Amino acid sequence: MAENMQVNTAPEEEILTGSAEDVEAIMKKYDRESNTRIWEGTPKVIIGYLLAAFAVLMVYMNLFANWDERVRRSLFVGIVIVLVFLIYPAKKGSGKVNHMPIGDIILMVLGSCSFFYFVVNFKEIISHATRISNVEIIVGVIGILVLMEACRRSVGIPILVVASAFIGYAFWAGFDQGRTFMQVLKTVVYNLFYTTGGVIGTPIGVCSTYIALFILFGSFLEATGISEFFIQLANSIAGASTGGPAKVAVISSALCGMVSGSSVGNTVTTGAVTIPMMKKTGYKGEFAGAVEAAASTGGQIMPPIMGAAAFLMAEMVGVQYSEIAFRAIFPALLYFTGIFITVHLEAKRLGLKGISKADLPKFFPLFIRQGYLLIPLIALVVMVMKGYTMSRSAVFATFLAIVVTLPNKELRMNPKRFVSALEAGGKSTLSVAVSCGVAGIIAGVVTMTGLGQILISAIVGVAGNNVFIALFLTMLTCIVLGMGVPTTANYIIMATTCAPILVNGMGINPIAANMFVFYFGIVADITPPVALAAYAGSAIAKSNPMKTALNATRLAIAAFIVPYIFALNPAMLFIDAGVLDIVLIIVTSLAGLFGVAGGLEGYMIYNMNIIQRLMAIAGGLLMLIPGAVTDVIGIALVVLCCVWQLAMKKKASKATA
Repeated sequence: MAENMQVNTAPEEEILTGSAEDVEAIMKKYDRESNTRIWEGTPKVIIGYLLAAFAVLMVYMNLFANWDERVRRSLFVGIVIVLVFLIYPAKKGSGKVNHMPIGDIILMVLGSCSFFYFVVNFKEIISHATRISNVEIIVGVIGILVLMEACRRSVGIPILVVASAFIGYAFWAGFDQGRTFMQVLKTVVYNLFYTTGGVIGTPIGVCSTYIALFILFGSFLEATGISEFFIQLANSIAGASTGGPAKVAVISSALCGMVSGSSVGNTVTTGAVTIPMMKKTGYKGEFAGAVEAAASTGGQIMPPIMGAAAFLMAEMVGVQYSEIAFRAIFPALLYFTGIFITVHLEAKRLGLKGISKADLPKFFPLFIRQGYLLIPLIALVVMVMKGYTMSRSAVFATFLAIVVTLPNKELRMNPKRFVSALEAGGKSTLSVAVSCGVAGIIAGVVTMTGLGQILISAIVGVAGNNVFIALFLTMLTCIVLGMGVPTTANYIIMATTCAPILVNGMGINPIAANMFVFYFGIVADITPPVALAAYAGSAIAKSNPMKTALNATRLAIAAFIVPYIFALNPAMLFIDAGVLDIVLIIVTSLAGLFGVAGGLEGYMIYNMNIIQRLMAIAGGLLMLIPGAVTDVIGIALVVLCCVWQLAMKKKASKATA
């Protein structure tokens, strides 16, 4: 291998990577979901079975139960509250084994029973509509408050600050109309707890159906060993090329992230393999961690699964999920191409090589041997595209994920592995569910108070009918919210508040507007100062977290540019565009990304001076903007820059000859 690969000559301690303990420590510091109670022995087994039973119940509710939607959603939230309190302690660092304080037990019982009360007394409560009793008001208040506490434990405080501000606004709006405290309280509780316009609104409805079942599918797919297959597949494709390990990280993280839907989880899973490979090749730790974080974050925009928020987008926009996945193909391609080009140019600049072909798997033998693992994923795509319901598609694909393991003795789905996959799916659903519940409160206040129209008028007034300013303000809001709010909840909040501003106030296409807020909610995972995916990558790479986050932001530059392009011209989403237009957009956009990536990297053919970098960036940006004039000018600038670089390289070669 030595003759084919650039070896890092740094001191040994500089090329060491973080251990599992290092990653766990940083995850517990920054990620609420990583702070769980310590259950051992029989209690651990019981809670595992409860999570598995919850997963089975989700399948039953979606495929067989014929319950009223409000009953189903309330039951779902009540069970989620029980499980959240069983798994997540009140504060970080709770180290007691098999311990749950009496206060937590009381909150768990009160909160879950509030939702179960609605389930049991459903017909009576809806029969008297808004005329809810004092007991029902108390039940509703307890249910909302305990749900918010469950969200604090499993997700964090920032989303609660936002939700509390919205509830405060609902009370203020009621008082402003001259109503008494009890009148306002009754209205707020009724709308937020007892109708499908609040906690049990659209977000929880989508979560308890599509999202939960697709999370379950993801957990079973991961149990097949598909992540390892994706890494080996990426190795066979790009491992031997210039700077191969970084390209392997990009490809494998795109594929694995598509399944997991978690920026941080994907960074930790694939990064444990790819980051040491990158450092050994010669990449600096900050760059290696950033590549993995940026690529893993992009998994949430990678069709066909695209994480949980894409299902909500289909519901919000009112289109089939297959259409959302189709429209997202090219922006996702640009995102990963941008990272791929940057790691290639970095390898060229540093003179890094790839891994010896002798040490890599061969593509066709690997594909023939393990390609069957893709069957569930392919079946899912086919079923969704053919119009089957999302629930049935997910469940059938999950069944196939079990079937494809049968030929492999090591991965065969025995009862223990089956229960473990159910348990993982149930646990992964919890934080998304409480986020959706609290986000539903925010959406409910917007609907109840007419705040949406007020926001539209305010933003349009500030922007002065300038679409770019409105987009920029929306971007800032998405990124700030995303620093403490999970992607799913972030998207719900932005789709409820800002997307209507872009659609109704600025005339932007609904899919483009929702995709815009979706993208900027995701990139918060790699945007300083709270770049959780980048911090996870830095823990493995043993690099500076902030430098890693800044590198990740630079690598993911396409995610900061492309949303503006498709918001201003939805042709990039294949909306209102002919075949020739689409071909031109694809070619010029990819060329434009090369210019932007080269300018930011400071290398294309040769080391660039500041004028060349500015020329490359300007030319690349112009090519990314659909239009003949901008394309011609952009191509001219990038070509001129390349010719200039070739001349410099030739001159330097003669000087050293």
